[in-house]
Amino acid sequence: MIYAEFYFKDDDTPVGFKVSGHAGWAESGSDIVCAAVSSAVELTCNTVTDFFGFDCYVGVNSEYNSIELYLPEYTPKIPDYAVKLVCSLKSHLEHISEDYPGTVEVSVAPRKGKPEKRRFKK
Repeated sequence: MIYAEFYFKDDDTPVGFKVSGHAGWAESGSDIVCAAVSSAVELTCNTVTDFFGFDCYVGVNSEYNSIELYLPEYTPKIPDYAVKLVCSLKSHLEHISEDYPGTVEVSVAPRKGKPEKRRFKK
């Protein structure tokens, strides 16, 4: 199962997400659900950081098969494009979950603490 947890501020502004796990739809390397989720998550992270150049935290943990992105709370206003990208990812993963039951679980939670301000990739 892929677990996607989205974090929101009190005003319903998305401030990040963490996605981890394996869908189990097919063998590793042939799993179209994992491929779809991985591609969507990487596109979201790379668009926010590399294309728009927004400084946020992106963490990848290969051991736990997880990736997370946190938009900084120190920014007076999180840009609309970042908000829309995170909300779009959430919606996309919910659709995948409906189309492939038992593979993706999407949840919403308040932000958990403050991650360090740093970026790292595989």
